Amino acid sequence: MEDLVLNWDLGTGGLLLLAAASIAFLLVLIMTFKIHAFLALMITSLLTAVAAGIPFNQLMAAIAFGFNPTLGSVMLLVALGAMLGRMIETSGGARVLTDKLIEWFGEQRAAMAVGVASLLMGFPIFFDAGLVVMLPIIYAVSRRLGGSLLTVAFPAALAFSSMHIFVPPHPGPVSASAILGADVGLVLLLGLVVALPVWYVVGVLFSKWVARRYDVAVPSILGGPSDDENEMESNPAFGKIIFLLVLPLVLILMNTGLNMFASTQEDPDAFKAEPVIALLRTLGETPIALLITVIVSMWLLGWGMGKAGTLIEKVADSALGPIASVVLVTGAGGMFGGVLRVTGIGDAIAESLNSIGMPVIVAAFLIAQIVRIAQGSATVALTTAASLMAGVVVDGGFNPVEVAAIVLATAAGSVGFSHVNDSGFWLVSKFFGMDVKTTLKTWTVAQGLMAIVGFIISFAIYLVGGLFG
Repeated sequence: MEDLVLNWDLGTGGLLLLAAASIAFLLVLIMTFKIHAFLALMITSLLTAVAAGIPFNQLMAAIAFGFNPTLGSVMLLVALGAMLGRMIETSGGARVLTDKLIEWFGEQRAAMAVGVASLLMGFPIFFDAGLVVMLPIIYAVSRRLGGSLLTVAFPAALAFSSMHIFVPPHPGPVSASAILGADVGLVLLLGLVVALPVWYVVGVLFSKWVARRYDVAVPSILGGPSDDENEMESNPAFGKIIFLLVLPLVLILMNTGLNMFASTQEDPDAFKAEPVIALLRTLGETPIALLITVIVSMWLLGWGMGKAGTLIEKVADSALGPIASVVLVTGAGGMFGGVLRVTGIGDAIAESLNSIGMPVIVAAFLIAQIVRIAQGSATVALTTAASLMAGVVVDGGFNPVEVAAIVLATAAGSVGFSHVNDSGFWLVSKFFGMDVKTTLKTWTVAQGLMAIVGFIISFAIYLVGGLFG
């Protein structure tokens, strides 16, 4: 949308008022008038675009700017993840894994075990894909333990979020490292130093408090098995289920490792273009890795167990209907965030804050945080803040630890206070069966705490790095 020319210039103040009014209008549509979130997001996106001065002949392009890429990426990951989850669920694999976790860790630590497993899976797997794959396990453990779904769901979801925000090879910290000239290996090590305490404070301690206050039932979004699908149950071996959960992890790690190794070569593009390397990298792309795992699950839990092909096809198809609303609402959330981005709201805020002259690490955090709140995308907030601070960081004479700390502080800002203009907010809301008000009180607050705790730890690393620089 670089060629977009607005009909009028609202200025920074006007853009901020427009963003606030748009968000308030959206909340009124959903919470007061009970309009479906997909319709409310689309209506608000169109009205916001018109109010910002986007020409009528570019309205559809502005709407598609955020909707198309969000829908394209989320649809593949959620659909494949839901199919895998459905195969595990209907075969009895989720129950088998739940029984084993409770046998090993006890009921009191079962939620913690799911959270730790999510941390490990979250190293190479994106937030949305990992969460969808873990959903049947989260639901099964929650049903077994009783009480609020959030007891199990939040430690898992916040584990994926912590790894996605702070730890390479996820795109946000990798991009910020490249922009600010940080050592990616050092960012990875220090990212773990930040991500793990953030997860424990927010994903474990805060989640216990949230679960006591909000009794959220296990949703039926994955559906219950029909009479025909009950025939899929085969009580698979525990090892099979672990293999199916680890397989995409291994494939994606292979892709990550090859990409990182390529960066050490004299000609990274030539290395990646070698036929064998290109094939292995393709097999490790997240959608391809999930596709392979779904096919393998159909063999291990279906065809190989003597199940009819028509039954397996019916089970796979039953996974797609319930997630259609999730995918559309998530895409519409991306649409709304995209409209806010093309109006220039994020850039106006970032440039205004950058001119104030506060300490670099504080400025980077605040720019990322406010841009995140204004337009929704964590990755855009992170790269915007990093780009604006790049010149100051390069010329500031910071040592490698300080630069890595600035990257992590910027990442912390980019995660804070996810709300209605963030596609991830809608993913969590729909998969956890929470209304908008409850999601704002739980998930939005949790993401804000992640930002604050992450910044405090990053700032401490920055200070320690300065002592030894």
